[in-house]
Amino acid sequence: MAARKRRELFTILETSADTERDSVSDSKESPLNLCTDVKWFEIPFRKPDSDDEEELLEDDEEDEFKSTAAAETADTASYITGGSCNIILVTDNGIKHEEDAEDSYYATTNSFSESMSNDSDIDFSDLEEEEQSYFNSPFDELDEDCTSPDFWGEPDQVISIEPFTAITGPQHTLGDEADTRDYFRLLFPDSLFEYMVEQTNNYALYRQRRSGKLDSHWHPTNLREMQAYIGLNILMGINQLPDYGMYWATDIFIGNAGFKKTMTARRFEKLNQNIHLCDRELEPVRGQPDYDGLYKIRPLLNVVQNTMWEAYAPNRCLTVDEGAVAVKGRFSTTQYMPSKPIKKGLKVWMLCDSKSGYCHRANIYVGKPEEDTGTVGYRVVTSLVQGLEGKYHHIFMDSFFTSVPLMQRLLQDGLYACGTTQQNRCGFPDMLKLRNVGKLAQGQFYQCQHGNIVATVMRDTKVISCLSSNSAPGIVGICQSKQCDGTVFGIPRPLPLLLYQENMRGVDLCDQLRECYQVGRPCKKWWRYFLWFYINLCIVNAYIIMRESRGGIPPAGFSGKQFTQRHFRIRLAQQLIGDYQGARGMERAARKRHSDSPIEYGHRLERMSERSRRCRNCTNKGLRHESVFGCKICNVHLCRGGCFSEFHK
Repeated sequence: MAARKRRELFTILETSADTERDSVSDSKESPLNLCTDVKWFEIPFRKPDSDDEEELLEDDEEDEFKSTAAAETADTASYITGGSCNIILVTDNGIKHEEDAEDSYYATTNSFSESMSNDSDIDFSDLEEEEQSYFNSPFDELDEDCTSPDFWGEPDQVISIEPFTAITGPQHTLGDEADTRDYFRLLFPDSLFEYMVEQTNNYALYRQRRSGKLDSHWHPTNLREMQAYIGLNILMGINQLPDYGMYWATDIFIGNAGFKKTMTARRFEKLNQNIHLCDRELEPVRGQPDYDGLYKIRPLLNVVQNTMWEAYAPNRCLTVDEGAVAVKGRFSTTQYMPSKPIKKGLKVWMLCDSKSGYCHRANIYVGKPEEDTGTVGYRVVTSLVQGLEGKYHHIFMDSFFTSVPLMQRLLQDGLYACGTTQQNRCGFPDMLKLRNVGKLAQGQFYQCQHGNIVATVMRDTKVISCLSSNSAPGIVGICQSKQCDGTVFGIPRPLPLLLYQENMRGVDLCDQLRECYQVGRPCKKWWRYFLWFYINLCIVNAYIIMRESRGGIPPAGFSGKQFTQRHFRIRLAQQLIGDYQGARGMERAARKRHSDSPIEYGHRLERMSERSRRCRNCTNKGLRHESVFGCKICNVHLCRGGCFSEFHK
């Protein structure tokens, strides 16, 4: 009996190459939808029934076990790199290393679920009712002190994971005839464009009152012109030029006829100067009780944050990570992030879908708050997951956020989590720290457990520490890895790290889609960067909603093979611009109206500057003449004589 129990130290779920291919893709026993080249093993926990039995196993039956069990476990142990998956035994004296597999203990649970409808999510099944009656709920005793020496124990507890049954995916009533503009309107409604028009006109008057000068080149904008202005900025991200004035260049190889037809360069520049999102006259001063550091973009945030959350119901697996907005200039909120592709920029905390990259929330980092509300990672994660309580989502995050108190808080809110962590964080088990586990071989790992929370330390290319509440201990996947010389070998990875590797990519996917085509131009005002960031984010989210709603079917009128994000942006910009030609048409009408008597409308020949400039009328005729005189209303230099009247005709 003892020898039979000892032989169950390793149990192979699938060993045959043929059966493995079928089981990974089709079997309901597979713990999650990962790569098909992962071999799954279960390392059951088996304790002796009594101390007498333990002594008997160690002394009297040692020879019998070695002779009968060695042959049966040799092949299985070879999958785990020659026994490098050492087992941890937590005792009152600390950690105990076991070199021989037959003298070690490990914990696991064999409870995995049938596949859900979402392919990107982790699949777990409910525990049987009779099993649940013998184990405490994972939500019990969450207020225990994680720094207590008795907090962590052996990895021999069955974890409990509630089923995820919430509604997921796009939430809208658009039909098959909907186009890109309709999907973008879900996230950036027309009411926001109208508000931008109102505040832009108010800010133009505010600037003129402050300067005491009338801007003769400005006239109030409208909804059609504002949409065309945003459309041109979207096209600038696809057809990128060093300076925005080059889009209106006369050179046929550089200038863009569509830009020239939509509006003049001067009108575009005036919209750049005056575009605004708030009432500057009501802006609170720093130091006042109602001061808001994000006042200039607060109306935008209030609208876009709600639309992004309501347009797409979160899936089971979500990613929390930090994003960066590249800036040029000096701003007080600029952060240095050496591990990010954008090393220096404005920081944004993002909650994204692990599969599609859809961004549900994006909170701007404005510095440390005045009141002490815990660590930054704890505060950020709890604020991003508001509204998900009790829905049993799985949150994945990196070592900047993960801690034992955060895991306890998320479990208390009905959320599971997994993420790498740092060993100096509060509550991390002392027996798993490097000074106690010693030097680890590649693929070697240790685990300990408290309820649903499992702590893991493993060495891959470097030592990795991980905390999880959504994966059972003792589940090992053999992943293929390649050396520099091309040699392929298998490395065992515990289930928490496999889950992390598969589902921690949500924010990175969103950043990839967003960074492909930038919107807007560099400027000196920090809030402009966030305006273009959220517009770009709405474009990415609208593209994801359209792709999932239509199942990859392109909208009507598209003749290409695949409707990519580039096609989506071009089509959206064209629909925003439409047939608008307001600015150029107004200027042409004004010139025609003034042609009979330009002096009657204020156009007169005056001294423009001390330095002479080229005459615009002569330049149009291919001649080169310079003059210090000109028309201030038209802002052009003209020769004294016939050029003034000829130009105004």
